[in-house]
Amino acid sequence: MSFHPIRLIIQACDRAISDRDFDSLMMHYADDAALVIKPGMVINGKENIRKAFIAISDHFQNQLVVKQGKMQVIEGAGDALVLMETLLSFPDGQGEIQNITRRATYVFRNESDGRWLCTIDNSYGTTLLEDESD
Repeated sequence: MSFHPIRLIIQACDRAISDRDFDSLMMHYADDAALVIKPGMVINGKENIRKAFIAISDHFQNQLVVKQGKMQVIEGAGDALVLMETLLSFPDGQGEIQNITRRATYVFRNESDGRWLCTIDNSYGTTLLEDESD
C-alpha cells in the first residue's frame, strides 16, 4: 500500500485522544460527523463527539492509549474508506493493562480546501454486524 495523507491525520488523532487534546482532535472531524460509541449507539455532531471522547477518556481514568496497526485507504468520489487495526491499551480497573485490537472502519471526506475530515468514526468495524439479528 502506498502512503496516504490520511495516515498522518489518524496518527494525530490517536495522539490527541491519548493526550486528551480534544481541541486538536475535533479539527479532524466534519461538523456533521457520526461516531459509533458502542454497538447500537451512534452519535452525531462535533460537539457530541467531543463530549463522548471526554467521557470515554474519563471512563478509562485518562489512561487510554490509541495507536494504529495495519491500514488500507480506498479513495473514490471525494471520499476515503479507511480499514485499519486500532490498537487500544487501557487499565482494566483491577490494576492490569488490557490491550485490544479492533478492525476499524472510518470514512473521510475531502473538503473543497483540500483537508480530509472524518465523517464516520467506527472503531468497531464490521463487528457491529455480530450484534445484528437477521
